[in-house]
Amino acid sequence: MNLTFAGPAGVTILIVYAVIMLGLGVLAGREQPGANKSLSGYFLAGRDLGIIALFFTLYATQYSGNSVVGYAPTAYRTGVAWWQSVPFMTAVIVAYLLFAPRLYIIAKRRQFITPIDWIHYRFRSKPLAYVVTFLLLWGLGNYLLEQLVAMGQGISGLTGNTVPYQVGVVGFVLVMLAYSWVGGMRAVALTDVMQGIALLIGILALLVGALYLTGGLGEVTSYLAANEPEKIAVPEQASMVTWLSMIVMVGLAAAMYPHAIQRVYAAESERTLRRSLAGMSFMPLVTTGVVFVIGIAGITLYPGLGEAESEQLVGMMANDVAALNPVMYLLMVLFFGGVVAAIVSTADSALLSFASMVSRDVYAPLFGRGTSEARQVLVGKVVSVVAIGVLLVIAWNPPGTLYQIFVLKLELLAQIAPAFILGLYWRRMSAVAALGGVVVGAAVAGSLAWVSYESPTGVPNGLIGLGLNLAICVVGSLLLPDKDAPELRPRQRARAEVA
Repeated sequence: MNLTFAGPAGVTILIVYAVIMLGLGVLAGREQPGANKSLSGYFLAGRDLGIIALFFTLYATQYSGNSVVGYAPTAYRTGVAWWQSVPFMTAVIVAYLLFAPRLYIIAKRRQFITPIDWIHYRFRSKPLAYVVTFLLLWGLGNYLLEQLVAMGQGISGLTGNTVPYQVGVVGFVLVMLAYSWVGGMRAVALTDVMQGIALLIGILALLVGALYLTGGLGEVTSYLAANEPEKIAVPEQASMVTWLSMIVMVGLAAAMYPHAIQRVYAAESERTLRRSLAGMSFMPLVTTGVVFVIGIAGITLYPGLGEAESEQLVGMMANDVAALNPVMYLLMVLFFGGVVAAIVSTADSALLSFASMVSRDVYAPLFGRGTSEARQVLVGKVVSVVAIGVLLVIAWNPPGTLYQIFVLKLELLAQIAPAFILGLYWRRMSAVAALGGVVVGAAVAGSLAWVSYESPTGVPNGLIGLGLNLAICVVGSLLLPDKDAPELRPRQRARAEVA
């Protein structure tokens, strides 16, 4: 009996998951039909996401298609040194805890919609808002491109190329646009819950199957020691510095994703937010750690794969595990759908955030002053369709591997961190210093990346830019402090307002 996903079986699974996602979108749209005509209702699900929906939508935001489809091949090519992907994700949670609960209280009181609302409130500087808007939209566009590439590669690999890369991308983009259009953030959150459960169960099943096929971790280690010892060797000092530096940069940059910040705004309470983040602290080991082991096991199962071939590693392994027995086949069906849904759910989150920023932070102040919220929501929907069309053209022939695409945006997103984290705690920090810091930091990081500069110390270009950024923020604020900063102690202020 043929138990692989090549042929009609894979296509059937894709159709079933597509129908489920469309159904959830319709359900979300009917649940609160009037809410989708307001900015808060459409882009933030009415600010009432409970702990389950918030946890899984945060999970989907942090663990994208790159986390499974891209990280396992990177582990395959890099070896044990790619264990750094686990502290990458841990650092993101640490960064969230530095600013998310405090920002939530202010955002709730001031009714923030996009991350730029915080910049306006805290610094009252249009130039700074324009620069941050550009960097966030750049990061989101890059992030969306990454998800489209992952979508095509995941579907192609998991179906054994029965569904070609381009067909997979276009098909599920249309599904994503449809349910996002009718259901907004609420539809996105519902699909996140579905894909999160499927993905977690499927990843663990894939790990069990991979270890069975290889004979266990002991056999994998013995194979590497005998055939590819460089992949289990202790990294050189420069590599260690790069590793630690990247952990810091990824933690700060990934926490600055606009769709992640908007999920902070969407929590129904501070307690819900804190409990969701506490649950997320276990996910690096459960998800990224497991994917790392899967990638290492792939070295034993499929030796000698080139870079392009290794990008299909997860699909190849899922097909082989599915062929073991009917139970594993069913679990791989769940995994298969979970991977595709995870990629689509992450893409729709980024797309929704992109649309909200263009509508509220670009269209409304420049072209639509006085327009209704329903009009701004409609503009955001149209923008999302246009943006996806442009990115589809680029994704048709993807520029590099998933990991290379992933790194492109982090260098610039990291430069926004001081305005959010330092700006939340230090009232003396001024708009002039923040603007100078982010402009210089982004210019340095971008220029160094453009010329392909590699620091001899192993420090990534984004962190070099961030160091200059912080120095300018601190020195500039000491010389030219903000003498009229808004209240940054939300708890005390909230008590005073209640009294």
